[in-house]
Amino acid sequence: MELFDHPYARFLHAVEKPTRYTGAEHGARAKDWASVRARVCLAFPEIYDIGMSHLGFRILYKILNDDPRTLAERCYAPWVDMQRELRSHGELLRSLESARPLADFDVVGFSLQYELTYTNVLMMLELGGIPLRSASRSDDDPLVVAGGPVATHAEPMALFFDALLIGDGEEATTELTLAWAEAKAEGLTRRERLERLARISGVYVPSLAKTHLDPETGLEVVDGVRIERRVLGDLDRFPFPDDGPVGGPEAIFDRMSIEVARGCTEGCRFCQSGWTYRPVRERDPKQVVETVLSALEKSGYDEVSLTALSTADVSCISPLIKTLVEKTAPERVSLGVASLRAYGLGEELLDAMRTVRASGLTFAPEAGTQRMRDVINKNVTEAQLLETAERVFSRGFDKMKLYFIAGLPTETDEDVLGIVEVAKKTVAVGHRLGRRPRVTVSVSVHVPKPHTPFQWCAMDPLDEINQKQELLRRATRGVKGLELRMHHSLSSALEGILARGDRRLGPVIERAFLRGARSDSWDEHLDMDAWQEALEHFEIDISAYLGTLPVTARLPWDHIDVGIEDGFLAREYRKALASRLSPPCSKVAGTFVHHTNLADADADRRRLVCYDCGIACDMTRTRERRLGFLKEMGALEPTLPRVTPAQPVEGAAAPGEAERAPRRRVNPEALRPVRAGGTPARFRLRFKKIGPAALLGHLDLLRELPRVIRRAGVRIDYSRGFRPKPELSFGPALSLGIASLDEHADVKLIDAPEDLLERLNRSTSGGLEFIEARRLTDGEPGLSRIITGARYVIALAETALPGRAWLEERVATFLAKDELRVRREIRGLGKLVDVRSYVLALTVGGEPELRLLREAGLVGRMLPLDVSVRIGATGAVKVSELVEAVTGAPDTPHQAVRAALFGEGSVPLASLAERDERERAEVERARAAAP
Repeated sequence: MELFDHPYARFLHAVEKPTRYTGAEHGARAKDWASVRARVCLAFPEIYDIGMSHLGFRILYKILNDDPRTLAERCYAPWVDMQRELRSHGELLRSLESARPLADFDVVGFSLQYELTYTNVLMMLELGGIPLRSASRSDDDPLVVAGGPVATHAEPMALFFDALLIGDGEEATTELTLAWAEAKAEGLTRRERLERLARISGVYVPSLAKTHLDPETGLEVVDGVRIERRVLGDLDRFPFPDDGPVGGPEAIFDRMSIEVARGCTEGCRFCQSGWTYRPVRERDPKQVVETVLSALEKSGYDEVSLTALSTADVSCISPLIKTLVEKTAPERVSLGVASLRAYGLGEELLDAMRTVRASGLTFAPEAGTQRMRDVINKNVTEAQLLETAERVFSRGFDKMKLYFIAGLPTETDEDVLGIVEVAKKTVAVGHRLGRRPRVTVSVSVHVPKPHTPFQWCAMDPLDEINQKQELLRRATRGVKGLELRMHHSLSSALEGILARGDRRLGPVIERAFLRGARSDSWDEHLDMDAWQEALEHFEIDISAYLGTLPVTARLPWDHIDVGIEDGFLAREYRKALASRLSPPCSKVAGTFVHHTNLADADADRRRLVCYDCGIACDMTRTRERRLGFLKEMGALEPTLPRVTPAQPVEGAAAPGEAERAPRRRVNPEALRPVRAGGTPARFRLRFKKIGPAALLGHLDLLRELPRVIRRAGVRIDYSRGFRPKPELSFGPALSLGIASLDEHADVKLIDAPEDLLERLNRSTSGGLEFIEARRLTDGEPGLSRIITGARYVIALAETALPGRAWLEERVATFLAKDELRVRREIRGLGKLVDVRSYVLALTVGGEPELRLLREAGLVGRMLPLDVSVRIGATGAVKVSELVEAVTGAPDTPHQAVRAALFGEGSVPLASLAERDERERAEVERARAAAP
């Protein structure tokens, strides 16, 4: 007996967030396997909640599925409870779209975003039915390939990956996938296929490369191979997806995110992405606006985020944001802008962002003293940060988040305490302006990363990291409005070992995995004992990876050419040790920000800064492209002040200046344009929640239903106040896993169309189906006032019971009792619940009830219980408690369907609505007939 037909259906009830594994989201694409030449599983080695937000996954998912020759499906790392269930049931890890095992695909492509997901890669391979080691795979096994930022230094995983794709994947992924499929179709052996892949630009096949130990470091380095990074010169050739899977359980970043640029000009010496994603490439801002508007319409989200490594460096970020605000603010859309800097944010831009519910802003000073900011090449001053804080808090923002790093090269205790001093001054700015500031200080641990100027630096020992973290704790204790968050020092140390590791760590990773290491990026699951044992077993000296490396030595990742000229990173390293800045490239010397209007940009013909790092940027084309973007966006006149690190905006309050008069708190919703349309009207929506939708929790349904309505092109009215919410109310919440044929929700809609019901059903998926959409009359009571009970049909597994006669006897015994209590656990505390007092009627059902169960999608051999229960002010009984009370066993296998909600007199709500409609029609006829 199962809730619906799926390989996991028999045990999904036993895991947290089961919709992580059903693949029933709106926008998911399941192509015909027989219609394509190559089938790819995009595998993300983190849980669904994190992977669903990844932009690269969305891009490749669209490219591969838009191509008639290929298909792409998704798989995310199962959480620990699902891993346990898969193993105990002997089930394989499957893709979301077609529920096929990973071993069935031609290519399994992993996205490597973080070194601590290495053991999750092995876990997914093992559960997917694929041999862990590349050398152990047969001609019939899939190609296991990886890309992403960590692929540039993934020698520790060389044992396990058949190939690594270095650089941008838009063009290369399809090329690699089809090459593998064609070589397989030609009957080539696995090794011959890999040799063919190795001829593709940007593809690295570790098994074809030889290695030796470098005498200066003792680290294993690669011989005779030089892999050049694939670079997509024009992002607009592959427009950012405006569609894709939406829904399921809440993602960590539960919004529509749009990439506006790739690469960074800042040159921060600790930041690997800033060096390996060069050159900077911007998307056409007009295309970005069109994508945002289309994505909001197709997804139903009411929040969008613009993302880039440094969003403030996008040449036309100000007119882009202003345009988006004008188009989205009236519809109550929130706009977020990631990776902002602490300078270049003009007052007009902040005012515009305030009208779209941007409640707080995030900045990354990275270091607490100016000396350290010079060391890491962070072109920002404390004065600029405080000036920005003043602008932010004075405009009604209450929250700021500040990112810092501890353990940077040459750092002293004074530098560490400088973090707290900057944070305290930021809080003081908010207090001075009459706000209630909440400043979150997030301090990570510096991990020297390959392909950066700090790749040769030693990482701070654990005792020093712990001592610095304790300094921060003591210094922030009791500071009102300041919250300190710090990264786990043990996981940072492991990250450092794996980031600068060589091939000798492959067996270590495998042994740690086999001894239980996985989900290492989650502090509560990091098993350092397993890692320590594996390192000791293979006699690995971790100081070789965490200590200072000679600049003259060859390194395990030197065969990966990310485009930076030999010697350039070493020169930046020496400048860092001398505390010397390198101003940002591709900008006019001394300005540090782009011009924000066409008039200034066209008039300023000074040379753009270029360090000849090896990327060979065309500065003439860069300038002309920016001018074109500004012209396209109508940024003709100066709108925002230009700010340089040495010169704050004229008139801005400096730290210590006389206090200003506190500003009254303004509701940001009052700043929005007046919303067009008629007076909002109340509607009652009746719908089914069956199949995978039955596994949506109540909070997930609260998020999904407004999205469905917005996807239908219908506008929801919002509440008033500081945190507006959709005007939406539901009937009694269902326990997770219970299907329903009769759910109800009341919602206020603006200018609802005549074909509302049809539109809603075109916008749903995964078992949500709308039955009725009825406009409520003025004064008609809400759901909470009219619902008094519910009818359930409970399916009991026939094979788990002695038979129908036994069940009928148990029902008779139950009904004969005046009281029957079972124990309910609430957050570890026990409570006795009188189940009998809630039951209005109870019988063993027959064929009509079985038809209801089948209508809800249930499959298998079932005995139905038909029960009506009371719902009152004291709550309701749970189906599981009812089953326990009737059968006498708390673990009796069962599934349930809510067949109807009813009102006074046990009349179903649907019948009450029909009765009310008849009465209203009779009144209208009587009025019309009156003389």
